[in-house]
Amino acid sequence: MLKKYAKELAALKKMPGVFKTRDVCRLKIHPRNLYAMVNMGLLEKISRGTYRLPGRPQENPDIVNVAIRAPKGVICLISALAYHGITTQIPREVYLAVARGAEMPRLEYPPIRIFRFSKEPLDSGIETHIIDGVPVRIYNPEKTLADCFKFRGKVGLDTSIEALKMYLRRKNKNLNKLIMYAKICRVENVLRPYLESLL
Repeated sequence: MLKKYAKELAALKKMPGVFKTRDVCRLKIHPRNLYAMVNMGLLEKISRGTYRLPGRPQENPDIVNVAIRAPKGVICLISALAYHGITTQIPREVYLAVARGAEMPRLEYPPIRIFRFSKEPLDSGIETHIIDGVPVRIYNPEKTLADCFKFRGKVGLDTSIEALKMYLRRKNKNLNKLIMYAKICRVENVLRPYLESLL
């Protein structure tokens, strides 16, 4: 059976770590063959319409899956802190920022927690990182910290302060940038006393 799908598997090995049904169809692989390969264990179904080759190392499969299903969303708060290495928290959900009024992404897995942002805070501080071959929009560390202080009631003030302490130990910290994002998020007066006490 492996020989039967050798051509399809060779084409899929050139794909990024995670791919969608439409990407497979662009390779002229019939959906019937796609489903057969999943049933045989040659492909792994991550969620509805999202697949990967089994055994391929993955950097962050939950974030990648959310980025594929919600390309206009931005990874934020604890998920972004974890990505940037400025928290000891292990997110149980993927934290995702979306525009107010945007449609909720439908995902079987992983669990997501949605935060609705107005235009300027949503569009500020976005970096695009390639993870497992997929472009993922994530807030930079400074914007993430400002967001954490804005949503301190939901992520916890202790989590926000811990992240700020870890950030301040970095050589590449940028306090001017941090204050700029705090102003955009309207939390400069909340953040500044913690910042001054830790410097």
